[in-house]
Amino acid sequence: MTEPLFLQPVLHEKIWGGTALRDVFNLNIPSETTGEAWIVSGHPNGVSPVENEKYAGKTLAEMWQERPDLFDNKNTNRPYPLLVKFLDAHQDLSVQVHPGDEYAAAHNNGELGKTESWYILAADEGAEIYYGHNAKTKEEFDALVDNADWDKLLRKVPVHAGDFFYVPAGTLHALGAGVLALETQQSSDVTYRVYDFDRPDPKTGELRELHLEDAKNVTNVPFVAEHPEQEVLQLGSLVKTTLLEAPYFNVYKDEIDGEAFLTKQMPYTQYTVIDGSGVVVINGHEYPLELATSFIMPATVAEWVFKGKMTLIASTPGPKSR
Repeated sequence: MTEPLFLQPVLHEKIWGGTALRDVFNLNIPSETTGEAWIVSGHPNGVSPVENEKYAGKTLAEMWQERPDLFDNKNTNRPYPLLVKFLDAHQDLSVQVHPGDEYAAAHNNGELGKTESWYILAADEGAEIYYGHNAKTKEEFDALVDNADWDKLLRKVPVHAGDFFYVPAGTLHALGAGVLALETQQSSDVTYRVYDFDRPDPKTGELRELHLEDAKNVTNVPFVAEHPEQEVLQLGSLVKTTLLEAPYFNVYKDEIDGEAFLTKQMPYTQYTVIDGSGVVVINGHEYPLELATSFIMPATVAEWVFKGKMTLIASTPGPKSR
């Protein structure tokens, strides 16, 4: 296969979701409370259908198993390791934390842990995220949770379009209202909810379940923010910003204005167009790229050319995901 593997998004309704995925990306949302689009996913809770005509009816999970050559995949017994989403936080998400691999495997039916990252696509004026906490010891953390002293516990950070945050497993966090983000993460759907603003689920009228004991077990105390050093390289018509290089995944921002020539550096690369449009050229064949197009450049493609004026978020597997 010497073409990109194009993927269809899978939409998820959330009580905190809105309409930005339709209004910004023209996605066919199922309701006015659509919170997530899983745009590159092999996870069973929202596996990406493949758009390429040659593989019609296949999913990314099936391609991972049946065509390991496309990913330089030496172990087809493991799941596709990464997951990319759009998140529309019309309201605050629940304050939550995710486990690492070992805890998730033991307590969540063998799931992967969930280290993640956010690239902020848009943010309302005054928008914030919840990122970390103020407790200095585990005893203080547990007491603040037990007493529901959220104002003292939770750490808020203002956000703007273009900001990037690394959220390793064990980090207490939540997107705040008015934030649209692209999330790159391990392929996991394990969330321990700590605080949900005492809001009832409109479908049930009941408060959503909290997972306080698990959260206490996995939250890193004290919180230490990780701010990866970013590197910006001008490579002809390409401006490449390294947002993160970490154990599970690497994240880059590629800004193209003209023609940019790229070569394979990793087993495969995940791409999503977040602004503008253009084409990608492989062996003289052009493939159109529009806003919100997501695709994987497989291991079987050695070089390609981007043409146009567009910005893409790219990600590749880190050493723990290869």
